[in-house]
Amino acid sequence: MAIERQSLLLVDDDPLITDTLSYFLDKDFDVVLAGSRTEALARARQLSRPPSAALVDLGLPPTPHRPDEGFALVTELLALAPSMSIVILSGQSDEANARHARALGAADFVAKPADPETLRRILRELLASQVPPAAGATDLLGHSPPMEKLRAQLRQYADSPFPVLVEGESGSGKELAAAALHRLSKRAGKPYLALNCAAISPSLVEPTLFGHTKGAFTGAVGNRAGYFEEAAEGTLFLDEIGELPLELQPKLLRVLENGQYQRVGETQQRVSHARVIAATNRDLKKEMREGRFRADLYHRLSVFTVTVPPLRDRGADRFLLLDHFRHVYAEQSHRTAFSLTAEAETRWEHYAFPGNVRELRNIVIRLMAKHDGKPIGLPELEDELDSDAAVATSPAVTAAQGRDDADLTRLALAQLRDSGHFSLDATLRRWEWAYINAAQQLTHGNISQAARLLGINRTTLYNRIEVLGRAQGDGLAPEED
Repeated sequence: MAIERQSLLLVDDDPLITDTLSYFLDKDFDVVLAGSRTEALARARQLSRPPSAALVDLGLPPTPHRPDEGFALVTELLALAPSMSIVILSGQSDEANARHARALGAADFVAKPADPETLRRILRELLASQVPPAAGATDLLGHSPPMEKLRAQLRQYADSPFPVLVEGESGSGKELAAAALHRLSKRAGKPYLALNCAAISPSLVEPTLFGHTKGAFTGAVGNRAGYFEEAAEGTLFLDEIGELPLELQPKLLRVLENGQYQRVGETQQRVSHARVIAATNRDLKKEMREGRFRADLYHRLSVFTVTVPPLRDRGADRFLLLDHFRHVYAEQSHRTAFSLTAEAETRWEHYAFPGNVRELRNIVIRLMAKHDGKPIGLPELEDELDSDAAVATSPAVTAAQGRDDADLTRLALAQLRDSGHFSLDATLRRWEWAYINAAQQLTHGNISQAARLLGINRTTLYNRIEVLGRAQGDGLAPEED
């Protein structure tokens, strides 16, 4: 089935690869090329709307022999456009990298050298699987206590005129919570506009929010209303608010305090009556302490705060979401929904889903494509899970938090009794990998920030990564569960 021609971001620092793939894929996509993470983000933001899909090499400058830049780019592209289908195309094709990329939100992983026809088929299937709002993907699904608490808060705050800050991990569904606040309010029949602050160039945020006059800047060929004006008395959702440039934050604060703003290039005062909802997966209190986010703006945005719970805390909701997505995609792709064996269901129940609902959805898409209508056993399911990332959120790790030495000793005793075989070196390496990976996720791949978060210096972190990488290459890395 033919699909509408859409934009594709191709990110690789090898001109031979980009030239070859763009030649083959240009027949189906508007291909945008980039050779680094910085260039890729800039190109994506220059487009009128973010790319529908991306092919991303893991080994990008300035560290082409490590996957750090590629992992960080996956996180940033999904912050820019949560529905983007990302395929990792990499020579660093070990299974640990593949699983981690998928946990971050990548839809698939293809090892180099890749057949262009295979890539074209994968991209077509992924884009055909993107569910539009009409397919029922706009509701908050789940009946777990954390989700019932979230729903109660949304109902409580829906009709208030004050801002709401929606917090939560990447992929947890913050944009759905924001939409629910609007839908439950008396503003439901009025405009609902959403702006992703990470999706546009910092220099364009102000005219996008507040509008501009003709000639206000290069390219301003006429007067144009901004999001605040177009939202009127409805709702304006500002996603990834932590990306808002520091110099623009006082202007947003002014709108929140008294509704007043000006179009760029205009002296006339205008008044907004829109209700603002903001969302972030960053720790804004930490950003505030480090001078990247204004304290007064944070307190004004967080009059009400709701937290979308991570999937690992939502119990049986993971099965409800499994049923929802497999039936939606089965109907949309004209396939038969797969089933899980008893062993696979047990693994599904205990998997941590570090990428949250987005990761679960992508797992379902891949299983649907590979195992149409078939029962899926533990080996087939395990191939799609990020076992290394799960270490950081496993019951043993979670149980260790906040315990004294005696408690930890008892925990270790229980683990040694229950373990058929145990390796202290392998366990310590897995914990170290897990914390390094977690720190890089939280800091979007910024090594300096990750090192500070881990309490070590930047050089030490690089050395740890290299040592663990060599151990992995020598077969000494942590074994998969």
